[in-house]
Amino acid sequence: MPNTPLPLELSTTLSLRSGDQNWGTERRMALLAAIGTEGSISAAARKVGLSYKAAWDAVDMMNGLAGGLLVERVTGGKRGGGAHLTERARELVAWYQAAQAEHQRFMQALARFGPDGTRHLDLLHSMALQTSARNRYEGVIGAVHSGRINDRIRLDLDEGVCLTATLTHASTERLGLATGRRALAFLKAQAVRIRPPASGGVATDPEGLNRWTGRIGHRADDGTLTEISLDIGPRVRITGLADPDAPGGGLVPGAPAEACFQATDVLIGTMD
Repeated sequence: MPNTPLPLELSTTLSLRSGDQNWGTERRMALLAAIGTEGSISAAARKVGLSYKAAWDAVDMMNGLAGGLLVERVTGGKRGGGAHLTERARELVAWYQAAQAEHQRFMQALARFGPDGTRHLDLLHSMALQTSARNRYEGVIGAVHSGRINDRIRLDLDEGVCLTATLTHASTERLGLATGRRALAFLKAQAVRIRPPASGGVATDPEGLNRWTGRIGHRADDGTLTEISLDIGPRVRITGLADPDAPGGGLVPGAPAEACFQATDVLIGTMD
């Protein structure tokens, strides 16, 4: 008996912003609601799965960008102090929960358009992002290697290509990065060095160095710098500058080359 296809479900969330700062994500609004019920930031952090520091950072950001105080600390008392929501915060949480319920009903209606509706919405969402970084990639987090201060994130892209980014542990928690989650990577062209492929085999790369190989699709010279676009696969391209220490004679369209960039130069973002 053939398998019955599962119904299409769209999963998106509402967020609040002030100017260019996106501060009212679903997780942060859940943190606000938990502070209201738990009476302390530490208890609320445990309830929503955040570290105490990540919760405090989120509260500081929301207090600074919401246009008014949302969380107030309470000192002393039988319980040794805590935190409570201001009237503005309680109204905001109630409004957000009502808006989120309406939003979910809207998304359920969109799901009736079928699989193409989801694909088109994802494309529009990605196209709406504007950034100064020349290289932008979307993928799925394949691994998170946690350290005391910094974490290494592996982002799996199309065509079996992956990249490694180095983030602070606090950033990993703040963004909610975990294996299987979709994420974006941004990389300025100035941080990428293009050079001919290494001869005699490639030595082991230093930790934190990304190395991609492909064929040159475009080259532009302005008399000072040489900008090169390297095709890694049908849907993966990287743009960088010709390595000034490498011989430039072989860096012509159609020739093989490699792109190298440091994990610390990769910026990671999420779409919710």
